[in-house]
Amino acid sequence: MLIVGGGLVGLTAALVLRHHGLAVTLVERRTATSPQPKARRFHVRSMEVFRELGLAATVHDAARDLADHDRMAVGRTLAEAERLPLRQPAGVDAPEVSPELPCLIAQDVLEPVLRAAARDVGADVRFGTALTGFEQDTDAVVADLGGRSVRAAYVVAADGAHSGVRRRLGIGRSGRGPVGGPSVNVYFRADLADVVRGREFNLCQIEHPDAPGAIASVDGRLRWMFMTGGERTDRDWPTVLRTALGVPAPDLEVLSVLPWQAEMLVADRYSAGRVHLAGDAAHVMPPFAAMGANTGISDAHELGWRLAAVLRGAAAPALLDGYAAERRPAAWFAADQSARRTLDLRGRTTPDPALAHPFVLVAGGFQYTDGTLCRPDGHDPEPVDRFAPAGRVGTRVPHRWLDAARSRSTLDLGGPGWALLVAGDPRPWAATGAVPVHRLDADFLPTGTALLLRPDDIVAWRGTDVTAPGRVLQELLHPARDASVPNSTVDSTG
Repeated sequence: MLIVGGGLVGLTAALVLRHHGLAVTLVERRTATSPQPKARRFHVRSMEVFRELGLAATVHDAARDLADHDRMAVGRTLAEAERLPLRQPAGVDAPEVSPELPCLIAQDVLEPVLRAAARDVGADVRFGTALTGFEQDTDAVVADLGGRSVRAAYVVAADGAHSGVRRRLGIGRSGRGPVGGPSVNVYFRADLADVVRGREFNLCQIEHPDAPGAIASVDGRLRWMFMTGGERTDRDWPTVLRTALGVPAPDLEVLSVLPWQAEMLVADRYSAGRVHLAGDAAHVMPPFAAMGANTGISDAHELGWRLAAVLRGAAAPALLDGYAAERRPAAWFAADQSARRTLDLRGRTTPDPALAHPFVLVAGGFQYTDGTLCRPDGHDPEPVDRFAPAGRVGTRVPHRWLDAARSRSTLDLGGPGWALLVAGDPRPWAATGAVPVHRLDADFLPTGTALLLRPDDIVAWRGTDVTAPGRVLQELLHPARDASVPNSTVDSTG
């Protein structure tokens, strides 16, 4: 396996593929991980992926500097800002959403953690190595790594929003395009610990007429990001920043100034032959729901088990068609929801009736309606306006604690293999020998009912027929390939 791109998604893909026992080579043209904070909030679904990889505790430990910075704040300046009350969505007990808490950690802190972990589990991680070209046929992809040739069964392209791999494959993108006006991010250093003490925050909306925008905590003391509208990068930024801060900040140092434009674009295809897009290479979205990196981590999680099943000979290559069938609609949903949200911490804009419940976004509540699924009783739609997981086909299995110590969750029963969750006597189901069987007496599962759980924690089948799971599993792993599907492995790219 070859992964192109050593950012959050590429490194996560390497970890997932190694978790499934595959040999992995990752190449990244940069010589080091990201020097920019970029993504900072990792939702519970991403933390569940890290939990499966054995990394959740490590990530939380690396994030300890921002452990208390979960609040939002608003004010004319930072010095005058007041923290807003914690917003708890109605009707949901937050600790019961997931076995993991969300995590606030800057991307430039998290990426080195993932890079070290990938190397520790045996991935061949090569920074300072660029992909300069590739060709593919029905058997493999031959990649040119700056004059050195590498042959891989498949390629995961996680090379970012300006993906050279996507462009080389001729894959277009669709969506709303630019959302809102141009913006500038100013990354700066200043010791503001005394200014924010007792008012620690994740994001602070600044309402000063001469410096409107938002300040994000990067480490909660010395490193900060100021986001403001406009396209000029040549402003007197120290003066603008001190105006926004409302304090002299004599040690203030501007580290970088980067213009950017929020966009909502999703790749028209996720796969071409043996090359599969993931992360920003497949989708870009506005940052207001913090869904970009989180959606990419879920891409890597799902693509990994599919590639492993095919390469081990446990599944037909057509199983990979389900990746686009599921992840493209999921990305479109996340990108659209992100585009509908704005930075309005006071809630003064008219609520959009199409906004999904927050936990639907953060806990992976989007329901796949096509792909590697079996619905013998038809489609049972998952609501998006409220968080009401019930073990429906095409959804992440609901979290329930399995022990009094609250150490094991239903989300620990799947991955890296399949599992069967049974309400009631598991012996008739275990006799089939199809997959490991676990007894689960939960409120969402009537006695005598079973869930077939995929390695990515998605319910693939639900029913009461004890003879069905083995047959369904084989049908899902060996789907018939539609000749009209554009990501057939007979495609060739020079």
